[in-house]
Amino acid sequence: MNVSLERALEAALFAAEEPMNVDSLSGILGDAPKEEIRASLSDLASHYEERGVHLVQRGGRWHFETAPDLAHLLRREREQQRKLSRAATEVLAIVAYHEPVSRAEIEAIRGVQTSGGTLDVLMEAGWVRIAGRREVPGRPTIYATTPEFLDHFGLSSRKDLPGLAELRAAGLLDPVDEAFDAVIGDGDDNAGFMAETDDSAD
Repeated sequence: MNVSLERALEAALFAAEEPMNVDSLSGILGDAPKEEIRASLSDLASHYEERGVHLVQRGGRWHFETAPDLAHLLRREREQQRKLSRAATEVLAIVAYHEPVSRAEIEAIRGVQTSGGTLDVLMEAGWVRIAGRREVPGRPTIYATTPEFLDHFGLSSRKDLPGLAELRAAGLLDPVDEAFDAVIGDGDDNAGFMAETDDSAD
């Protein structure tokens, strides 16, 4: 166990203003070997498992966060976030499970036209980003989710997205059950996603 490296990583992550990946940590710590950094991060994560804060990895980036069972003690008063419309919920689900995806592909899955404002809302929330352009005639813009999306929903990677059976068991497919069926098809157990929604739509 490299105690000195662990302490350095601990200090760097506590001081960081945003989550950091292994490459960034290596640069800060004088180009420390990345394999040693990964091993030390795993050791640190184990050390903090029973503590009031946890060291977690979201989308390849590491940061400290309050232990889930203590989060309610530190929750501050804050403005109520605008709820996602049904359209935005459907678009977010499609992007999450089919990324990278173009607007035309989103519309083909939804079966209706998608307002540019819907994608703007998701990008303003920091959950969706422009991921480049599709190498086809017209070179349409393609969209993907962000590390902030994973962090907000407590996911280590997109592999942790819930499957259809999980969503139905939790009662989360109502009232957008048809949207999810359109996204993933009946019987597919590895798709579908539910964000907080209201009854409004674009």
